[in-house]
Amino acid sequence: MNCNQPNMPTNKKESFGKDEQELAELAKALAHPARIAILKELAKRNTCICGEIVEVLPLAQSTVSQHLKELQQAGLIQGTVEGVKSCYCINRETFQRFELMLKSFFVSTTANQQCC
Repeated sequence: MNCNQPNMPTNKKESFGKDEQELAELAKALAHPARIAILKELAKRNTCICGEIVEVLPLAQSTVSQHLKELQQAGLIQGTVEGVKSCYCINRETFQRFELMLKSFFVSTTANQQCC
């Protein structure tokens, strides 16, 4: 190993800025139709939902739970667990931040576009 080599990031994601990483993680959390359906259902009801999410999706309870976990890890939803009962709602603060990040991304990538 050459001691003169600069320290390389151990994870390629570390090569990118915090904003790019956060936007990518939020977008990744939306990258499944079941998660979009869950978010739509939560938004439609505009309240915390407990077991009813499983009733409106054509998926097994364990699959829905996995998607809820992904959304919660990304911060797009928040939830509480009381015994075997889990309730979830949209995390409005994260949604607003995500919306601003997307708008900024689209403005910066389409501004002064002169090709094709």
